[in-house]
Amino acid sequence: MTGFRTTRVSPLSRRRAAAAALVLPLVCTALLTTGAGSSAASPAYGPTAIVSMGDSYISGEAGRWQGNSLTNSTSRDGTDRAWTGSGYDPSRVYGSTSFNGCHRSDSAEVRSATGLAAAQINIACSGATTANVFRASNGGQAYKGEAPQADQLATIAGTHKVELIALSIGGNDLGFADIITTCATDYIVWYSYCYDDQQAVVDSKIDKAMADVGKSVDEIRAVMSGAGYAASDYRIVLQSYPSPIPRSTENRYSESGWSRVSTGGCPFWNKDSDWARDSLVPQIANRLKGVASAKGVQFLDLRDMLQGREVCAKASKLVSATQPPSATSSEWARWIDSDSTQGPVQESMHPNSYGQLGQGRCLTLIHASPTGNHACRNTAGTGAAGMYLSPLS
Repeated sequence: MTGFRTTRVSPLSRRRAAAAALVLPLVCTALLTTGAGSSAASPAYGPTAIVSMGDSYISGEAGRWQGNSLTNSTSRDGTDRAWTGSGYDPSRVYGSTSFNGCHRSDSAEVRSATGLAAAQINIACSGATTANVFRASNGGQAYKGEAPQADQLATIAGTHKVELIALSIGGNDLGFADIITTCATDYIVWYSYCYDDQQAVVDSKIDKAMADVGKSVDEIRAVMSGAGYAASDYRIVLQSYPSPIPRSTENRYSESGWSRVSTGGCPFWNKDSDWARDSLVPQIANRLKGVASAKGVQFLDLRDMLQGREVCAKASKLVSATQPPSATSSEWARWIDSDSTQGPVQESMHPNSYGQLGQGRCLTLIHASPTGNHACRNTAGTGAAGMYLSPLS
């Protein structure tokens, strides 16, 4: 036949063609299931997320309250956000975590921060220690019916593009709640100071606590690496704790008498207040900054975040029938309700809803500042919008 040319195909070529026909579909299938089209294969896919982890100071404990009022009925002069009009429903603020005590409020730091990511996820739990952050496979412990937080993070990291993780942890390892209880009891019952013996307690625990904070950072990194993230794909921000009580010179109630107990909800001696504000809180903040430096993560210093807005601070006021709740004039921390007439005791000495809105603004600001360590402070006479960052050396 003219116009056509026959070509001989060797047996080797035929085998190569058959192999290609077999392999090519397998390669295409692999690309479809593990490559660019899979949200599970790479942190570049899935909705963006910011995650908060740790303890009560970031979970949203005390977010139920807007200032403090001596009125024990109905809405407590508008301070109690759990008031329904006929009773109290803490789940209005804490959701389902009002039942297990994790108290993740709707005003918690990561929830009140604005415009950061498609998902702003809070897995912190009131009362948590570092052991509740570690992975179960590395010594982590479940807490209040919830899996260790690092294991919860692993699930989130597999379904979201996690951009920033805010961590507040270590205070319960040092026994914050016990320190507050001891100092208040020494004022109300024993008429003695707490700062001397409690400083010794803190000094005996702080090295291990800070080592475990460092391990918490390592655990988070291990989870993120296991989910396919490079170190440059996300940030960790380790934050310190604000002081909920003022210095003695900034307290509006006299040290003598019962006004600090029955009116102000700040039952502490002047020496103990000064120790907590100017020694204990800075000591912990400075050690946490050291952990952040050693681990190569950002540090957010909140030691002065409540300055002038603390319980009993002269620059703030109690809420009353004639003085409504206000982010500009009310206290930003929950007092100690010594009679337990207004909600659970565990809410005491935590940033309230106003304080948490301030912390949320701090998180928004540091999210926009991807390098360096910063302190976050408030501006007197303003709400959360007045929060600002100052660089730390």
